[in-house]
Amino acid sequence: MAKPKQRGMGRGLAAILSADEQGEGATAHRAELRTLPVELVVPNPKQPRRNFDQDALQALAGSIADRGVLQPILVRPLPGGRYELVAGERRWRATQLAGLGELPALVQERDDETTLQAALVENMARADLNPIEEARAVSALVDDMGLTREAVGKMVGRSRVAISNLLRILDLPDETLDLIGEGRLSEGHGRALLLADGHETRRDLGRQAADQGWSVRVLEQKARVAGTGNRAKRSREVAPADQVAAAVDLSERLGRVMGHDVEVKPKGDGFAIEIRLRDAGAARRLTERLGA
Repeated sequence: MAKPKQRGMGRGLAAILSADEQGEGATAHRAELRTLPVELVVPNPKQPRRNFDQDALQALAGSIADRGVLQPILVRPLPGGRYELVAGERRWRATQLAGLGELPALVQERDDETTLQAALVENMARADLNPIEEARAVSALVDDMGLTREAVGKMVGRSRVAISNLLRILDLPDETLDLIGEGRLSEGHGRALLLADGHETRRDLGRQAADQGWSVRVLEQKARVAGTGNRAKRSREVAPADQVAAAVDLSERLGRVMGHDVEVKPKGDGFAIEIRLRDAGAARRLTERLGA
């Protein structure tokens, strides 16, 4: 006889709370289950998710109206008797649509870093974020809070390479980022556009890909041609195959050590190393990491 499914926090919140209790610097406060008025709960301004499917919210609201909120939201207390959402904003919004005045909540003291981490983990684990929201959330953890890409990858179940590829999308022009955020282009389209050089070329190719419905493969081919053409104008030198392979290996090794994107290029008989840092804060943290 099959065991009935357990109701309660669910795997998402259980995983978040378990990670907090085990991690270094985790909060010493255990979560307390309470019933809170919905008007006392406010959204997290740094919540990575910005877009909510209204049809899905209405469907969830109908379920909540019939059965109530089966999984509590996670909040942290604020001064003045209010509570800030850590995880579960869809349930909070749907509860209001259902016309309910209160909902179950796990109340737990949290700092800004663990709050953002929990929001990121919950949303990425449930595929609720679009690629641009994911990239900006990961960027906040890496650039603003100083976490390594390996650490972020472990939090969300992705490799360091996958995290690096996600962050690279933010190098695209804003218009192209909007197309990806709207779903007119995919994350794969975004990576393909990075093969082209320059914002203007990437913007034009992205617009054409969205308007004409190009596949990722087609866009890769066009971006590669554009990128090769521009690079050919700058240099006609072709490095030996073993030097190119060594550069790729060095890029990955140095990236793991530094926690940032590192590009190693063959140059003459040696190599040129480029470290990509988003701002002065990231540069300062890197020098501290290296003991400089």
